[in-house]
Amino acid sequence: MAEKKCAAKTTIRATTRKSVKKPTIEVLQNEQSAAFPVVKETKEPTVETKRKILFVASEAAPFIATGGLADVIGSLPKAIAKDPSYDVRVVLPLYSDIKPEFRRKFSFLGNIFTPLSWRNQYCGIFTCVENDVTFYFIDNEYYFKRTGCYGYYDDGERFAFFSKSVMEILPFIDFYPDVLHCHDWQAALAAIYLKTIYCKKEKYSFIRAIFTIHNIEYQGKYSLDILGDLFGLDEEDKGLVEYDGSINLMKGAIECCEQISTVSPTYAKEIKSAHYAHGLEDIILKNEGKLTGILNGIDVTSYNAETDKALFANYSAEDLDNKAVCKAELQKMLGLPVREVPVIAMITRLVSHKGVDLVQSVIEDILHEDIQFVVLGTGDGAYENFFLDLSSKYEGKVSANIAFNGDLSRKIYSGADIFLMPSLSEPCGLSQMIASRYATVPVVRETGGLYDSIKPYASGGNGFTFASRNPYDMLYVIHEAIDLYKKPDEWKALLKKVMTTDFSWQRSAEEYKKLYSTTVAMPF
Repeated sequence: MAEKKCAAKTTIRATTRKSVKKPTIEVLQNEQSAAFPVVKETKEPTVETKRKILFVASEAAPFIATGGLADVIGSLPKAIAKDPSYDVRVVLPLYSDIKPEFRRKFSFLGNIFTPLSWRNQYCGIFTCVENDVTFYFIDNEYYFKRTGCYGYYDDGERFAFFSKSVMEILPFIDFYPDVLHCHDWQAALAAIYLKTIYCKKEKYSFIRAIFTIHNIEYQGKYSLDILGDLFGLDEEDKGLVEYDGSINLMKGAIECCEQISTVSPTYAKEIKSAHYAHGLEDIILKNEGKLTGILNGIDVTSYNAETDKALFANYSAEDLDNKAVCKAELQKMLGLPVREVPVIAMITRLVSHKGVDLVQSVIEDILHEDIQFVVLGTGDGAYENFFLDLSSKYEGKVSANIAFNGDLSRKIYSGADIFLMPSLSEPCGLSQMIASRYATVPVVRETGGLYDSIKPYASGGNGFTFASRNPYDMLYVIHEAIDLYKKPDEWKALLKKVMTTDFSWQRSAEEYKKLYSTTVAMPF
């Protein structure tokens, strides 16, 4: 009901604004005859004419990162901001884990107080500019002066405060975006508050909202008992967020936003089914007309074998010789014999949905081959112990590194020959793209973004793929990759193809700009 009231109110204002809006250059060109040609505009867009996008997220590289979301928020706004017709800004929590090297760049703008139900909480506002993107950091030590980003009993309240603060700071920073782009459940309430409370205010009434689902498994579920006391929502708004007998913040954002996106086209299809949607399939199907899948990219400047300082030696698609140096040094570092055999690597969270069970089932068969196997990651204790035991049993052939180590990951990406990623589900996946940038051939299961980014070698593609959850299908394509490795000329040609596959954010940014244009053009 609240959403309908806002829509009715904004219809009148939209009509008023359109009546005084100046025609664009394109309109003038269409309306004038050929006898009166229009000179093409070459001036930089002014602040008033730029399209304004505000990203709302719980993490962003390089400031604070726990996973793929941070990579997206660290890269996508930067890619869009390269277009001078966009004014791109990002709002994040000011976590205590943000390193001093970044904090020294922040400027304190001032503070306000954020109302949240019966609370009135301090909200400090810090800012900095990186790569033409303006970042804002919401400061409140009670909520964010803690180790890590997530996993606290009051996460619902923490991110409710954050989302409400996003709405409250807009007058203070004098920035009312054309599009509010919210990411995952931690930012879902920003869209919900916009469409239930703030759209009744004139300057908020024209703001459109997009919600991006990075992983539908994490939805922000809470008891209905705290609807008003914690989240500050009215009973009339209950229908927006209620699902399956509880508050579901992701569901609320899906219902409220004009558009929904996911991080790959295949994942957008998958989450319409119960197998992938974790209970939200009915809501996705109800809103599928708003759903778009756009494949993520990676930061190709950071992940660049020609310039990466973490590598033992640099190389390029035109000159791959130093990849052999990286491999030999990696073998020495991990206590493996320096031999010219295929090195198969996994860099992953050691959890079930990453396909670790498939690997467990056939790893002995894989190790019958003359290969070396390297794993890096942390996760479930049973999986960690399995790989540690495996490295003891196959000393000199298996290296198990139970750690989260960014420097070592880059050395493995560059030193390995084959990258194994048999995920049971993978909304987008970045590791297969990163491995490709270092000329390490991906072997992946055809799901989500893995299907969209890696195509089978037999069909002229850039890796090896299998579709089923049968470990022996995975084993078969691993054998295919090993057999091709033994054919140096064909293998080298594949390495060049893999390394030059375009995984840049620019392609994805163009798709998001189209989505922004579609969203802004929607009738009120």
